[in-house]
Amino acid sequence: MKQNYCSRQGRRKTVTTCNNQEMERWSGKVAIVTGASSGIGAAVTRALVERGLKVVGLARRVHRLQELSAELCRGPGKLYPLQCDITNEEDILCAFSWLRSELGGVDVLVNNAGVLNEIQFHDFKTEDWLQMINVNVVGLTLCTREAVSCMKSLGIENGHIIHINSFLGHTMSNLPGFNMYAATKHAVTTLTESLRRELAHLKSGIKVSSISPGMVKTELLSSGDNRTLGPEVYNAVTCLEASDVADAVVYVLDTPPHIQVHELTILPLGQPI
Repeated sequence: MKQNYCSRQGRRKTVTTCNNQEMERWSGKVAIVTGASSGIGAAVTRALVERGLKVVGLARRVHRLQELSAELCRGPGKLYPLQCDITNEEDILCAFSWLRSELGGVDVLVNNAGVLNEIQFHDFKTEDWLQMINVNVVGLTLCTREAVSCMKSLGIENGHIIHINSFLGHTMSNLPGFNMYAATKHAVTTLTESLRRELAHLKSGIKVSSISPGMVKTELLSSGDNRTLGPEVYNAVTCLEASDVADAVVYVLDTPPHIQVHELTILPLGQPI
């Protein structure tokens, strides 16, 4: 497992800080962000580091995490890059083991890692379907299991689990090739509610939130086998920016202890559902 520590001056000249009392309570706390090397994950990582959190970024492309770490090394928080493939349970277990030994535990988990392969029922590659299940559902569940287990064993009662879901987790796509992706996100919706009920039954103070963005301008449509819709669509329609979703994560974390934002759906203006 590769690590990186700040060794040169960051490129950003300014750091955004938050004066809100609720966000200040997270300063110095530990967050894990999966899929942190690009897109929404990188934006969330940046937002949390800029608010004083110690962020463990998990991604396969560790060199991108190292570049982001160098950019953010002037604080007030810190990014710890770890190479991790969340489809590999051993990688996840190693990441959480490192986190507990080096940082003491975790207070926030942002399950952001996701993949979209365009698949139609009459013609698809099995490995493309399994990849979406393993990343979007299984990896998310394993990371959640380890984070909640860590919080409970350490007596952390004010932790927060955040799933980056999708508006397609609550509806169906007009594009047939996106419906299996929607199925994985519907699973995330169900898992979020199941986790909320489980934690409520245990009388735990750990919060769980789902953030479901509409179309976001990221690399998601540049990966996988997209036959009918690619990144050129970003120039044809209004899209959210990754920073908009990061702002939503900050908003959810910013709530007082007695408030739990269970579902937050954000769409670009004019996007039909």
